Amino acid sequence: QARFLTETEQVAMEAVSYFFNLLIAIEQVGIAEQNVQTAEKLYEVAQAKREMGTISENDVLQLRLEVLKARSSLTAAESTRQARQFALRSFLDVETDIVPIEPENIPSLHLDYDEVLGHALTNNAFATTMRRRQLEADYSVASAKANRRSVTLYAQLGYTGMAESIGGAYRDLLSKEVVQVGFSVPILDWGKRKGQRRMAESNREIIQGQLRQQAQEFRQNIFILTEQFNNQAEQLRIAIEADTIARRRYHTNVETFKIGSISTLELSNAQTAKDQARQNRIQQLFNYWYYYYQLRSIALWDFERGCELTEDVEKLIK
Repeated sequence: QARFLTETEQVAMEAVSYFFNLLIAIEQVGIAEQNVQTAEKLYEVAQAKREMGTISENDVLQLRLEVLKARSSLTAAESTRQARQFALRSFLDVETDIVPIEPENIPSLHLDYDEVLGHALTNNAFATTMRRRQLEADYSVASAKANRRSVTLYAQLGYTGMAESIGGAYRDLLSKEVVQVGFSVPILDWGKRKGQRRMAESNREIIQGQLRQQAQEFRQNIFILTEQFNNQAEQLRIAIEADTIARRRYHTNVETFKIGSISTLELSNAQTAKDQARQNRIQQLFNYWYYYYQLRSIALWDFERGCELTEDVEKLIK
């Protein structure tokens, strides 16, 4: 879809990507910190159980490995967070750290493809460029056809002068002016102008084919984006519910492990599922806003407020 965006619109999409990349990295740091704390507590519980003989040495070692793995993941997450923080600061050209706030209010929107396409065909520079290229091709054909019947009218005016130097010859010109008026009409050009017309028509056919293909891609991309956005709201709802269930399941398994009812493998699987569900929720939230801002950038229309983006900016400034 980037080919249909202007440079300014692409910058806006980059800003969305940088924002959510940092948000995801911060979320991963929070997950890693929580996992370290939980792993250390469970390891302490496992050591106490080992002393009482209610757990095997293998389970204790497994939990020790979980502690080390959690600490390693935290170090990697911190490094990623710092890199993405630097990237966003550089993009915005600011010196202070930025703390992104996760969007909580999701607009209840269901976009209509015909409406999105209509705004895009009216506002997007890509559509204007297509119309200009079609007009240029038509003009070239019309000019080539007109040149077949062209008549050239010309007039010449001259003076005479003599001197021993070039500069002197242009002073005190004689009054014997030479005036010549005439016109030329092409009688035989050996098919040159006909060839030029055919070349212009051939170029127009090529351009028309390219424009039809690009127009089809333009409509297809808008259709796909509109469908993706409309479906993403449900994907986000599912991800939020899955995140809630995975966290509850993990906390239940932690408490169950403390009383010795489940194995370390089951606990590890629950933690993995919890982390994946949390990351998927943020990713689905990113996808929702990314699709939305892509459609805004292509159509140059604020679908929440029902106005052009220029009017939207003016409202924000006021």
